[in-house]
Amino acid sequence: MSHYIDIHLRPDPELPSHQLMDALYAKLHRALVQLQLARVGVSFPGYQETPPALGKTLRLIGPKDTLEQLMAHAWLQGMRDHVDTREIASVPDDATHRCLRRVQAKSNPERLRRRQMRRHALNEEQARVRIPDSTAEVLRLPFVTMRSTSTGHTFPLFLQLGPPLLSAEPDGEFNSYGLSSTATIPWF
Repeated sequence: MSHYIDIHLRPDPELPSHQLMDALYAKLHRALVQLQLARVGVSFPGYQETPPALGKTLRLIGPKDTLEQLMAHAWLQGMRDHVDTREIASVPDDATHRCLRRVQAKSNPERLRRRQMRRHALNEEQARVRIPDSTAEVLRLPFVTMRSTSTGHTFPLFLQLGPPLLSAEPDGEFNSYGLSSTATIPWF
């Protein structure tokens, strides 16, 4: 992870910044899938958990040639009026490393009950006793709203930033969202 590109959202009087970030991130996801780029990670320099926010900058991190390949693709089409894209730059030597990963909440007790009924041969009442409605997990983390291309459903993609790491950056690949539960990104 030697280089990065910052993509800043411009102010828009008609669209809030979180909707623009959702659209930008969805376009990036489609490009990463199409180009099969597993060496591009993302970060959000404006990330904060209280109150949950991602900020107005999407940072792409990866090898210089991979970032050049991504930016040569027309994935920003339709967003150019809403973003300022900076030049590819080197990651600062003193950057710490952190892990940015997806977190999924167990927010649907009914689905968990059905699973318990299948796996443990329980009836509905037994499953309800084991898994009451109060077990629904609510996350208070920053997120982007995504739309599944296969089902058409929208879902929040919750993001959790791990603590700074003192050791060197571990090798690893990123998924089609630019996230990884093991590989780190430089944080600066």
